[in-house]
Amino acid sequence: MAITQAVANSFKKELLEGEHKFQFSGGDSFKLALYSSTATLNSATTAYTSTGEVAGSGQYSIGGGDLVKPNPSTSVASGVAIVDFADLSFTGVTLTARGALIYNVSSSNKAVAVLDFGADKTATSGTFTIQFPNFTTSAAILRIGNA
Repeated sequence: MAITQAVANSFKKELLEGEHKFQFSGGDSFKLALYSSTATLNSATTAYTSTGEVAGSGQYSIGGGDLVKPNPSTSVASGVAIVDFADLSFTGVTLTARGALIYNVSSSNKAVAVLDFGADKTATSGTFTIQFPNFTTSAAILRIGNA
């Protein structure tokens, strides 16, 4: 079992088919679910699964939390298109997570990206926060640019 950070292969194809809409207003709804080290998530992950997901605790419930798209949620600069989400916190939780899955609730829970935290991260009767990178062409959570 392993979690390997990646953009889902199926997501790449679905982008070309117009499946995912990241607009601030009128776009799709996205969620982030947390997983333990027993989960197997990687570029071949195609949809949300509860297998290996951490148990509900405090503000965290099975299925994860809603991701908020700030305005603007998308941009393009220097030939790189980027997507942003606001940081996500779960309060009053006792849990240990090794990674996460971003998925599109509006599109049959299709996988977008797998996040690998690099090691188990724990919160005990506290707050567990997913801090997204800066909204720049070199750091945004999702970037599409020239190879």
